[in-house]
Amino acid sequence: MNLTELNRIATAMVAPGKGILAADESSGTIKKRFDAIGVDSTEANRRDYREMLFRSREAMSQYISGVILYDETIWQDAKDGTPLIRLIEETGAIPGIKVDEGTQALPMCPGELVTVGLDKLAERLKKYYERGARFAKWRAVIDIGSGIPSMTAISVNAHALARYAALCQAAQIVPIVEPEVLMDGDHDIERCYEVTQRVLNKTFQELREQRVALEGMVLKPNMAISGKKCAKQASVEEVAERTIRLLKACVPAAVPGIAFLSGGQSDEEATAHLNAMHKLGPLPWGLTFSYGRALQAAPQKAWSGKAENVAAGQRAFSHRARMNGLAAKGEWQSSLEKKAA
Repeated sequence: MNLTELNRIATAMVAPGKGILAADESSGTIKKRFDAIGVDSTEANRRDYREMLFRSREAMSQYISGVILYDETIWQDAKDGTPLIRLIEETGAIPGIKVDEGTQALPMCPGELVTVGLDKLAERLKKYYERGARFAKWRAVIDIGSGIPSMTAISVNAHALARYAALCQAAQIVPIVEPEVLMDGDHDIERCYEVTQRVLNKTFQELREQRVALEGMVLKPNMAISGKKCAKQASVEEVAERTIRLLKACVPAAVPGIAFLSGGQSDEEATAHLNAMHKLGPLPWGLTFSYGRALQAAPQKAWSGKAENVAAGQRAFSHRARMNGLAAKGEWQSSLEKKAA
């Protein structure tokens, strides 16, 4: 393992003013997104949509540090025969790959899930590295509800995240470690804070036990935020303050960076929260975004599967990428959204 090189890549992934595009929707998830805009989820349409994003030169070269790909996408070629992964590399962004294989019910723990995909991961990572991937992603899902999460679910998922991270580093690939505490439900920000603290503490304990080099990874956590169905929604300032306090308590300074998931927040909410956190600096690690829906909802709608809408889709993507790039430096203002509109 070349830790210097892993650290270089991890640091580039969280470079100031740049963040990660999560374009790794599974076939089922992207079908739901395409259904919403009236587009058939065919292999050709999925390729055309992602090619549109990766050819957005302004967004990709100025505001996107890396792209998380789905297995189908990493092997696809653009319409002109150029591998999609090359389009990403040509903009200066780093290609990455989602390697978990989804979730299964966790035995003896009703309502809880465990992420699977460790079997044969070492061989898969070797092929992805040869193809050009330099980082990977594995998502663990922790739900908050009546009597959950159990310590069993937290431990099992933390263990799997650390096993995945160790396999990645052995394959010279930077692991994005993503323990997501879901914002579904009616819990308040206090409960989210408490559960996320337990999850992060257990995750870092496992990472240390499995000898993962913290300097060669990126953390992708949720923010400390109210559940979607909670009657009292925390303010932008409260989300920022609680999240930074939580991360400072749980995340060692050796970690090069933290790239948040948007987790069901609206486009502007995700941007505003990240921006407010940068007002609370200085911070011991790079702090940026790794958004999927919050970067893609607007371009998907603008594109709507029509070739004549590609330029409009790219403009929408560039705008959201720029807004988040500014937020990742604490320079975003809501008035910039209104100007664009």
